[in-house]
Amino acid sequence: MTQQISRLQSVAIAVGLTYGSTILGSVTVLLASTMLISVGINLNSSPSLRLLLSTVMLQGVTFGGLALLYLKVRDRSFDFVPVTVPDRTDVAVVIGGVLALLSLLFVGSQIISALGIQSAQNQIVTVGQQNPNVFLILIPLSFLLVGPGEELLFRGLVQGTLRETLHPARAIVLASALFASIHLFSLTGEGKMVYIGIAFILALVLGVIYEYTDNLAVPAVVHGAYNAVQFAGAYITATGGL
Repeated sequence: MTQQISRLQSVAIAVGLTYGSTILGSVTVLLASTMLISVGINLNSSPSLRLLLSTVMLQGVTFGGLALLYLKVRDRSFDFVPVTVPDRTDVAVVIGGVLALLSLLFVGSQIISALGIQSAQNQIVTVGQQNPNVFLILIPLSFLLVGPGEELLFRGLVQGTLRETLHPARAIVLASALFASIHLFSLTGEGKMVYIGIAFILALVLGVIYEYTDNLAVPAVVHGAYNAVQFAGAYITATGGL
């Protein structure tokens, strides 16, 4: 029988999924890294391999495995996180969603610049600036693992759970806040709250897209494409050209 939950329980589960997945992911990455080191593979000398391992183990293994476990424990079918082949309407939403995210990022960057304030930087970008080839690896990973994995967790599980007991708008806002807050652990430099604020606004768009289409594939593609465009731009900036 499907488990029914209260409003307080849905919020507690959403928070637990958000921070529990990070802890579990860190342990999974650590175990995988230890195994590779034990067989003579030096991850410290290969930032690209280290990043690939981290992405596969976190967004792929951890988030994917957590989703399967969550559905089993709560006796939910896969319909809880609906995924279908995008139709024409979905494709239009994907295009509009990517343009909306990039436009919001541009406007946000202009406002930050005009106010003379700084935004923190994701550690991945710092690694990529030192090793630009990392950005090239991140482009396909954005579509294959990062976008799908993070949308599965935050829109599929977190927002979906909140949606069971909260109004859709409140579920979107809370899920977006949790999504933004988790980035705090991967930031460097000053202006961390500025970065989180931008991430929150962008997450709202993804949440609305998921609620509108009821198809997890749509925000997953939008998220992946948005990241891929950013990484492509970062690579061009770091290398001075293609």
